[in-house]
Amino acid sequence: MHLTAVIFDWAGTVVDHGSRAPVATLLEVFQGAGVAITVEEARLSMGIAKRAHIASILALPRVVSNWQRQHGAIPIDADVDRLYAAFVPKQLACLERYSDVITGVPDAVERLRARGLKIGSTTGYTRPMLDFLLAFAKAQGFSPDCALCPEDVAGGGRPAPWMCYLNAIRLQVSPLWSMVKIGDTPSDMAEGRSAGMWTIGITRTGNEVGMTASEWEATPAAQRSDALAKAAIRLEDAGAHYLAESVAECLGLLDAGILDKIDARVAAGERP
Repeated sequence: MHLTAVIFDWAGTVVDHGSRAPVATLLEVFQGAGVAITVEEARLSMGIAKRAHIASILALPRVVSNWQRQHGAIPIDADVDRLYAAFVPKQLACLERYSDVITGVPDAVERLRARGLKIGSTTGYTRPMLDFLLAFAKAQGFSPDCALCPEDVAGGGRPAPWMCYLNAIRLQVSPLWSMVKIGDTPSDMAEGRSAGMWTIGITRTGNEVGMTASEWEATPAAQRSDALAKAAIRLEDAGAHYLAESVAECLGLLDAGILDKIDARVAAGERP
């Protein structure tokens, strides 16, 4: 038995270096509701379905307190619905600005396909958002064999394993322990672990570091190291079996890469 498939996350993993699109939109939506949130608060639950993400922010004690001060009552489900309704069109309008394919991804994916691996994907975005990304990324050289969102599994987004299971069904691969989930958030790691898959946490290009490529290049070395270390802790605590700074760095040189290590463990009968 060898590896059969890789399931990628989208923002921060294969597109949108720094996972900036959802953060920018969340900040705008909450500001519009009169309750400003911080970048850190916006990033805390990144990766889960977007309505659930908004609900998780509204449940933060500081946000609850400020919401009550601004609106005269604690936030309720109807407030989540209103914020989500405002979020969806703003996020769709924002995607083109932030969703360039991350350097090295197309080449890495083609090398995986050359080894006979299927390419799946999951996201916390809605279907219209994912459809936009599919077309946008295809023009830049990245096109997965399967791309799923929470609506495809009746709203059962991360950390539940259902999108990973449906990827396996549509890709016609098994067992689950012959598959690898790659993502940049704790919810990605939880999703992969819940599905019984190997997990690789992406640090530099993802949510936990949160910098665009140009911001990263302009950042002093000491600050880079600190940011990578903090990202590593978050992802390892969430269950990452391995870490890499980017998809290119964990997949681009497969002869000495993480995927070869996992493949050897699978071939030896080891399970995650």
